[in-house]
Amino acid sequence: MLKFLIPVDGSESSNRAVDLLIKKLGWFKDGVEIHLLNVQHLIPYGDRVSSVVGHDKIAQFHQEEGMAALAAARQKFDAARLKYHYHIGVGHEAEIICKYAKEKGCDQIVMGTRGMGSVSNLLLGSVATKVIHLSPVPVLLVR
Repeated sequence: MLKFLIPVDGSESSNRAVDLLIKKLGWFKDGVEIHLLNVQHLIPYGDRVSSVVGHDKIAQFHQEEGMAALAAARQKFDAARLKYHYHIGVGHEAEIICKYAKEKGCDQIVMGTRGMGSVSNLLLGSVATKVIHLSPVPVLLVR
């Protein structure tokens, strides 16, 4: 069984990656295991902020933002009646994506070329570029 990791951030680019994988799943006769991943940014001055706001509030914020970013991808998989797992990570995007791919034993990462960040929208996104360099598995980029 092949395992795919799809990093999603709610962008058009990540939605196209989801659409492509759903469309191509018929190619795999032995079935697949799909992992959706949203990575939340670290909060600047995290220790100071958490001492004022509280660790639970920050965790709740990451959970809510992550679920919002995963919503469109989850709807697409639900509509296609496909099983999947979803995860929310916190940290530097490329590092967390590669970490999850390794931990979950994924065979491939399928991701969009550009995400939600404004600076990363130049040419090939900075997260996609870093994932290509750090990934322990093949990366399929979807324009």
